[in-house]
Amino acid sequence: MRLYTNQPAGTVTQLRHLRRNATEAEKRLRRALKEAFPAFKWRFQAPIGPYRVDFLCFGARLVIEVDGGQHDAVEDAARTRFIESEGYRVLRFWNNDVLENIDGVIATIANSLSHREREGAPQARKGEGR
Repeated sequence: MRLYTNQPAGTVTQLRHLRRNATEAEKRLRRALKEAFPAFKWRFQAPIGPYRVDFLCFGARLVIEVDGGQHDAVEDAARTRFIESEGYRVLRFWNNDVLENIDGVIATIANSLSHREREGAPQARKGEGR
């Protein structure tokens, strides 16, 4: 995994803005992740290289994106390729899936987490959380 110390200018400010102005779907998923997976440390609106991701779990090497109608499939594919090249699995959910079927979303995430454990995901380093 490469560490990126030189984030694009304004990254911290932009991430703070995104955290403070989370969508209802992001808020709901954030609460559900904390309740369903308390052993895992989740970062909300975190940078990975030149990108910003909605949810990140270093220990499980998992990125979760919550997408609204504004997302571009070509751009999302490029983001996903980059994030996967960094060793992460990417799960994407539409806002309405999170809002209308949070139990199904959590079940999909749980399946991904258990699949990753069966594959033998690398253990988190000290300070990264599970």
